[in-house]
Amino acid sequence: MLQIDHLSKSYHAPVLNDLSFTVETGEIVCLLGASGCGKTTLLRLIAGLEMADSGRIIFDQHNLTHVPPHQRDFGLMFQEFALFPHMNVYQNVAFGLKMKRASAIETQVQAMLNLVGLAGFGGRDVNSLSGGERQRVALARSLAPDPRLLMLDEPLGALDRSLRERLMLEIRAILKRVGLTAIYVTHDQTEAFAVADRIIVLQQGQIEQIATPEQLYHQPATPLVAQFLGFTNIVEAVCLSANTLETPFGIWHLPAGNGLIGHKLKLLIRPEAASLEARSDMGLSGQVVSTLFRGRFYQLALATNGQILTFELGLAEPPPLGSQITLWLEPTAIMLFQGARSNFGANLPRYMTK
Repeated sequence: MLQIDHLSKSYHAPVLNDLSFTVETGEIVCLLGASGCGKTTLLRLIAGLEMADSGRIIFDQHNLTHVPPHQRDFGLMFQEFALFPHMNVYQNVAFGLKMKRASAIETQVQAMLNLVGLAGFGGRDVNSLSGGERQRVALARSLAPDPRLLMLDEPLGALDRSLRERLMLEIRAILKRVGLTAIYVTHDQTEAFAVADRIIVLQQGQIEQIATPEQLYHQPATPLVAQFLGFTNIVEAVCLSANTLETPFGIWHLPAGNGLIGHKLKLLIRPEAASLEARSDMGLSGQVVSTLFRGRFYQLALATNGQILTFELGLAEPPPLGSQITLWLEPTAIMLFQGARSNFGANLPRYMTK
């Protein structure tokens, strides 16, 4: 198990601020956040390539904070793959084993190439490989020395979308097959959802939320997390009573109490909350300002009460642009953020909060 204990790092300004979390043995944890949030710096600290200003890095109950990188026995895979252009596939995969002076190198290399689906590629020139094949070689090279922990820094960032979507599933399957503990860095939420057992959302060097992919999507802890996940329907409301809110769209009654009478709150209306069929007394009337076909649904933007709200509706065809419509909201698809954090499922279906 990896334990990060109150880790901080500054350069000219703070980059990481008092981070603490654990990664269980065999678990894949994704560090998710925008560029500059501290993801790569944290990875470099864990790898030993940088020294923390304060805090500890503990692995299997041993303090590694001041242990040099080559003695940590961790693997690191970069976005650029960093393959040696003058070596063939076999030589690239064998490099770490030779540095480690391992025995049965050929057997291990062939096993790794089989694992990543590149059996028979050993003699190939790495410069002749496709982007996906080079990515697999880089993964095989990282896995070959049998690291105690594998860290992957934006490993699919240089690939096109269709290839990334296929390889992210393959990477997870391979890591689970070998039972390796891994930290996976990405700014792409789809990638994080596909690969991770748990996700750590970072913002400006601080942890916003730690959750499973399902929990993160259905129960964002803060407005910032919700916005990072692509939820844009966030408005202010005032709590009038335990179950009553004053919103920009009128007085709404929610099924769960919040206990913050008189307080200003943030309200998240999830994109799947709306329907053209009346299923509650919470209606939004407005003008359709845009529609976008997204395959399984239409993305519809509605101008209402000075706000532009975006919804996802499963329709055979969208309403005409400029038309006036009323959308009806499902109360269980609405969340309240109390201060900086959400009420974490008070308005969610029971099965979502177990």
